[in-house]
Amino acid sequence: MTLQTTIDRVVPASPPRRGAVRGMLRQIARITENVPAMVGFAIVAFWVLAALFAPVIAPFPPNANNMSALAYPYPSTTYWLGTDHLGRDILSRILWGARTVLTVAPIAVLGAAAIGSLLGLMAGYYRGWIDGLISRVGDIILSFPVIILYMIILAKFGSSGLNIIVVIAVTKAPIIARIVRGITLELRERDYVMAAKMRGESALYIMFCEILPNARGPLIVDFCLRLGYTTIIIGVLGFLGIGLPPPDPDWGGMVKDTYGMMLVWPHMSLFPCAAVSSLVIGFNLLAIGLREISLRD
Repeated sequence: MTLQTTIDRVVPASPPRRGAVRGMLRQIARITENVPAMVGFAIVAFWVLAALFAPVIAPFPPNANNMSALAYPYPSTTYWLGTDHLGRDILSRILWGARTVLTVAPIAVLGAAAIGSLLGLMAGYYRGWIDGLISRVGDIILSFPVIILYMIILAKFGSSGLNIIVVIAVTKAPIIARIVRGITLELRERDYVMAAKMRGESALYIMFCEILPNARGPLIVDFCLRLGYTTIIIGVLGFLGIGLPPPDPDWGGMVKDTYGMMLVWPHMSLFPCAAVSSLVIGFNLLAIGLREISLRD
């Protein structure tokens, strides 16, 4: 009997993993069994479809002005959600603004997840001085007030979609790294990780093929929650005037341009605020539902 055969018999192998597509389809099917997940998925799906088909369903171009509409800017049969202070259709700008949010937020969170997962895996697996260095750098980044850090960086390098993605990814990566580090510290002692070490697998293989796939449940839940947080951040940056530059539709920028008129024309600010709130609620409900589903596994 060879040494490899002995190892395979004595030490259990890593748990079976289904294909990514099959696992995704299984999770989607289970959403229908959970009310919060189903409601959250419906809200998010609504905004995704609205963003995808904005060029088709938006009744007017997002930056088209009709100053005559200011005589009656309230919702009407022509302008379903009314017009803003420049005579632009609010519904059209909200639909086009959804494209911005649902492009910037997922890319920024994916970037933060990639950086944070890599750093967290290294810190939790190697420990020692590597763990100390990564943790201290993360503590330094997290010690700065987030909004002030955003304002400094965006004021220095300018407001653009790319800069917003980079700054959010860098500032959110340490939080994800802490989560992945904690999970890695637990999973690195499991039998299937020990078996991989005895088989002579490399550290990269163990981290990315043994530990990371078995940590996907908490990471998916955190991903959904962080999408909601990032949606709020994008809205806040737009409200502060350091979001996407005009005339691109931006929900936070729409509120910034019209919040001073709320006593006269409240709908100009309330509808963009409702759009931000509904999308954040959708992401949070989806995260709650996915967490309940993962706890039942």
